[in-house]
Amino acid sequence: MKISVFGAGYVGLVTSACLAEMGNSVLCADVDEARVAMLRGGAVPIHEPGLDELLARNAAAGRVAFTTDVRAAVEHGTLIFIAVGTPSSEDGSADVEHVLAAARSIGAHMTDYKAVVDKSTVPVGTADRVAAAIRAELARRAVIVPFAVLSNPEFLKEGAAIDDFMKPDRVIVGCDDERAGLLLRSVYAPFLRNRDRLMLMDVRSAELTKYAANAMLATRISFMNELARLSEQIGADIEQVRRGIGADRRIGSDFLYAGCGWGGSCLPKDVKALLRTGSDAGVPLDILASVLQVNERQRMLLAERVLQRFGPDLRGRRFALWGLAFKPGTDDMREAPSLTIVDALLQRGAQLQVFDPVAMDRARQVWAGREGLVYCDHPLQAADGADALIVVTEWREFRSPDFDALRERLRQPLVIDGRNLYDPALLESLGFECIGIGRPRAAVAATAALVEPLAA
Repeated sequence: MKISVFGAGYVGLVTSACLAEMGNSVLCADVDEARVAMLRGGAVPIHEPGLDELLARNAAAGRVAFTTDVRAAVEHGTLIFIAVGTPSSEDGSADVEHVLAAARSIGAHMTDYKAVVDKSTVPVGTADRVAAAIRAELARRAVIVPFAVLSNPEFLKEGAAIDDFMKPDRVIVGCDDERAGLLLRSVYAPFLRNRDRLMLMDVRSAELTKYAANAMLATRISFMNELARLSEQIGADIEQVRRGIGADRRIGSDFLYAGCGWGGSCLPKDVKALLRTGSDAGVPLDILASVLQVNERQRMLLAERVLQRFGPDLRGRRFALWGLAFKPGTDDMREAPSLTIVDALLQRGAQLQVFDPVAMDRARQVWAGREGLVYCDHPLQAADGADALIVVTEWREFRSPDFDALRERLRQPLVIDGRNLYDPALLESLGFECIGIGRPRAAVAATAALVEPLAA
């Protein structure tokens, strides 16, 4: 099938690559000429495991191509996916201007039937606005051309997006047009051969499902982070609590890991957008407001731990940071906890030696010109002469380092474990002091009341 994809960002590229892999002819359009030139040259502007190989293979086979020609993209595909960005506005709502701009372009150039698919994460009611934008352009041209607008939200995890697309838990389709529904079902059929996991529903329910899913995930994490703080005060171990409640089949074990807060391009933006949707509808979403508040507090926790140990003046102190991306498997630093931690410690005069397996180039862009940062080529290099190691992202290569070498390189054998990668008892047996999240430590409880909490 001929398919067009508007947007060569994260969702657009994964969608283009995976659909092309199944034999479709995909034309991916973007207004960013430099990005399109990069993709045509075989480079991929984002880090996603397996994406570069998938795009290269399908580009060589002639199944995926990239263009800045909007007219050509509209003409190419009967099925057109809109996968452009929807950043947060100042009021927390999702900015859908890029989505509507794509809709206007489709309406301005279409000459035959098109099934337009909202793949971007958009507020409830956006499909109606997309349809209105297309109709307005058709009216301006004084032509009548049939079309349909569907909602097909993405559920891709950064770092595992290819596998998520190829082997989906479910495919949500919001549709009220039979022809469009059949087209989209046929496109997803190769991905659903073992079991039909396509769920057909009305468009607004599909739009809400995406926000509800991410809000639920964020809620689970914030809930565990609250319990972790409680665990520290009453002498419980959040890791044992996690295993205990995760064994309940009604709850499950996913997204129950306490840590230093959640971030990325999805959860923060989607929680804020859903809060705004509730406010606009006159339905305050009090639980979600608390979820967001808990996360903002949790993002400051590791910096607070440093201040509890070393005091508010960190001049002359040096700290190693392992992990800058918001999660393993990606170089995405949007809303990453590392941003909050680095800013808080640099403001107090610390020097930071940072390492991430894939996000170093991104970090240099984010902190360009910022003094007090040393970018390291190896995790042990970051530990040289550091007063403490702060673990921010749970990359696999951090799980079992050479602890003897690490202890020798650190000025003080102190590990502040923001992801509970390590067993405190094991590290103490190896000569370290280990401060985790929600793990019982008398020293943490004793000093916590002495330091004023950092303002978010």
